[in-house]
Amino acid sequence: MAQTQSGAEGLTSLPALLHRNATKFADAPAYREKEFGIWQSWTWAQAEKEIEALALGLINLGVNEGDFIAIIGRNRPYMYWSMVAAQSVGAVPVPLYQDAAAEEMAYVLEHCGARFVIVADQEQVDKVIEVQEGLHQFEHLIYLDPRGLRKYDHHSLHQFSHIQDQGRAAYDEWIEDLKERRAKLNYDSTCVMLYTSGTTGKPKGVVLSNRNVIESARYSSEFDKLRQDDDILAYLPMAWVGDYIFSIGQAYWCGFCVNCPESPDTMMTDLREIGPTYYFAPPRVFETQLTTVMIRMEDASPLKKRMFDHYMAHARRVGPDILDGKPVSFMDRLKYKIGDLLVYGPLKNTLGFSRVRVGYTAGEAIGPEIFDFYRSLGINLKQLYGQTEATVFITAQPDGEVRSDTVGVPSPGVELRIDDNGEVFYRSPGVFVEYYKNPESTASTKDAEGWVATGDAGFIEEGTGHLRIIDRAKDVGKMADGSLFAPKYVENKLKFYPNILEAVVFGNNRDECTAFINIDLAAVGNWAERNNIAYASYQELAGHPQVLSAIQEHVEEVNKSVAEDPMLSGCQVHRFVVLHKELDADDGELTRTRKVRRRIIEDKFADIITALYDGSDKVSTTTEVTYEDGRKGSISATLEIRSAKVMPVAQQMAAE
Repeated sequence: MAQTQSGAEGLTSLPALLHRNATKFADAPAYREKEFGIWQSWTWAQAEKEIEALALGLINLGVNEGDFIAIIGRNRPYMYWSMVAAQSVGAVPVPLYQDAAAEEMAYVLEHCGARFVIVADQEQVDKVIEVQEGLHQFEHLIYLDPRGLRKYDHHSLHQFSHIQDQGRAAYDEWIEDLKERRAKLNYDSTCVMLYTSGTTGKPKGVVLSNRNVIESARYSSEFDKLRQDDDILAYLPMAWVGDYIFSIGQAYWCGFCVNCPESPDTMMTDLREIGPTYYFAPPRVFETQLTTVMIRMEDASPLKKRMFDHYMAHARRVGPDILDGKPVSFMDRLKYKIGDLLVYGPLKNTLGFSRVRVGYTAGEAIGPEIFDFYRSLGINLKQLYGQTEATVFITAQPDGEVRSDTVGVPSPGVELRIDDNGEVFYRSPGVFVEYYKNPESTASTKDAEGWVATGDAGFIEEGTGHLRIIDRAKDVGKMADGSLFAPKYVENKLKFYPNILEAVVFGNNRDECTAFINIDLAAVGNWAERNNIAYASYQELAGHPQVLSAIQEHVEEVNKSVAEDPMLSGCQVHRFVVLHKELDADDGELTRTRKVRRRIIEDKFADIITALYDGSDKVSTTTEVTYEDGRKGSISATLEIRSAKVMPVAQQMAAE
């Protein structure tokens, strides 16, 4: 039914949607970008011309149908145009993480066999040149920003604007070829290939068709009533499926404007200036913003601090109910309105959320306290559950049914089932075509009937139909006494505290749980500054006795909370260590989407884990690190191991 509807309109590819938007919304803004402090804007009609010029230039350069074109850079209109231009000529766009190291890029470029690479600047050019000897099919490199590249060998190196100029000059020569290639595109044509984050091994190339992307965009846009006059801020990695579906899929389906910040450093300022109506961020972004708010309140006058605490307590009590349209007394509504005038409104404006109509978070579970904080301000923040293999959407939360402990109901067009071992399976129009060059993994993930294994453990609530995710199926285990071990549940509670940036909990098949903690340098550094505590490095601050005592208090508070859940009360943290370095994607400890690589961490810090369980008070360790320029080095430290109070499980059960 869905296919017929879209097919009848002829909207079976991104170039077809682009043409519709350039005709129907010709003068409406399609893209904005802040450059040199000024917002530049392109209408849909202008964007179509820019993309057409690039597509003609690519044909002129020798791009064939079926070629792979890698795209590396931060969020810029030109990079998004590259992806649509690639599809226009029958090629397959493959966005890569711009902060990936050269060897990580080499794997993806060689695996997909990219003949062409489009990059943002000299940094990315240098990475590709560094590994090009091992890329057997690579031929041409196109760069956007010419700074620093004047003296490079330009035999196979081309400026983006020159390729467009050549395309315009060769219009008469190639326009019929371009029209033919666009006309061949249908629902089964490959739209994009996105690589997984590789939490357990090498990234896999996920092939998504036009059907996957357009149907997912259509269903989700209708679900949240997205409109042509909506605005989003495109700042998430372009290689991530979330950015692809929001900044290309939904943007092209609805015709709304994609706004690109000037740089990662100005993102928060640009967010306030744009005031998006539709906003997505992973939990880490919301955690960081909340940390910033709490730091500012610590520096506020006593009167402002008291007013903030007073009205936020009221907001937490009635804000979510007002947002969901539930009954709230007149006096409570009046007090909330006063709070909105004095606290919530200015705070939302500072965060850039004044106009947000629909907000989402996903990628990993968000701490309930963080989630409730934003909703109490009147921000319609919801959770969705998705995967690259699903073209994002598996479940989402309908308005009025938003809760912090579930990820919502099946998204439109999605079927769910729970396997005997508790693993979640789904089937939908968004289910990926295949893993590129990997039929074994494709077969083990997607069965003949189209059901896909998520790798996550969960259950569907009776009555509400909401899905609750417990943890990654491979991470859920048993304690030595047989009780449930779900590390993510505890880690999310720990990360609610502004002082804690990351936590990794251990305990599978053991008598008790232990944890690694990363402090948040911004939050703890601010505290040190206010208390006249001098420190020379992250390592020195992380090992400060007062910092360790503060973290211990947080761990013990979390233990009290965990003890209240009979099913997971065995996951209380008995001993912990504050690590001497931040977990880092460059060191392989996190994925590029900031997910913890547990197995690598367990291997790399095996000596510290041993010390956590053998009763040691201290442990001396040396760890290899990667510097920003790619050089390797090592840091040594002696870490203090702390014990935390736990609430006896038997006592808890008796109290119930």
